[in-house]
Amino acid sequence: MVALDGPSGTGKSTVARKLADRLGAGYLDTGAMYRMVTLAALRAGTDPADADALAALAAGVELEIGSSPRQPEFRLGGADVAADIRGPEVTGAVSAVSAVPRVRELIVARQRRIIAEVVERVGGIVVEGRDIGTVVAPDAPLKVYLTASAEVRAARRNSQDTAAGRQSTVADARESVERRDRLDSSRAVSPLRAAEDAVPVDTSELSIDQVVVALCELASRRGLLAGCSAEAFR
Repeated sequence: MVALDGPSGTGKSTVARKLADRLGAGYLDTGAMYRMVTLAALRAGTDPADADALAALAAGVELEIGSSPRQPEFRLGGADVAADIRGPEVTGAVSAVSAVPRVRELIVARQRRIIAEVVERVGGIVVEGRDIGTVVAPDAPLKVYLTASAEVRAARRNSQDTAAGRQSTVADARESVERRDRLDSSRAVSPLRAAEDAVPVDTSELSIDQVVVALCELASRRGLLAGCSAEAFR
């Protein structure tokens, strides 16, 4: 298993999917699970400040998340919500929802079940998030913490928003990522931070493929999933 943590805009999702594909492993986007709960709360009219109501909603929400790195699926009540969970309303509310202790407890339990099932089925998994190495899977044999400068992260997020048809500017994107950093780093439960034994990787000056190759080399040296195939280093 590879635990891949870091703030938004570091290339985490793309790197995690490519790494999982090249290692022949499963993939789990844990942040998407909190976004799905947030979307469900918004649709239900649940106050993001009402911890008890959010916990009750998280306990009963019908969410499905795929483990294929090539075609991850995100379904809420059976409907595809891959685009909806990336919208500005969800992005603005997800930190508040994910900070609720009972919500995190419920979602982390689901994440651990998914990880165990995927590892049993395919032999390994790359899991991305903000508390994987510290909370969800502290015994992961390889923990990586991705970083990048604020300027680079804002530019990347703006490009993602523009490509998805969402209106954004670099200044808006920077404000958004810095706000999310503050909220995620300061929450009382499972704050965003690197595990003590995580390998830090600054992606500011690296392409996605360069980051993937670096992580493949780390995985290979630790004997994970019999290492990467030769294709990973092309």
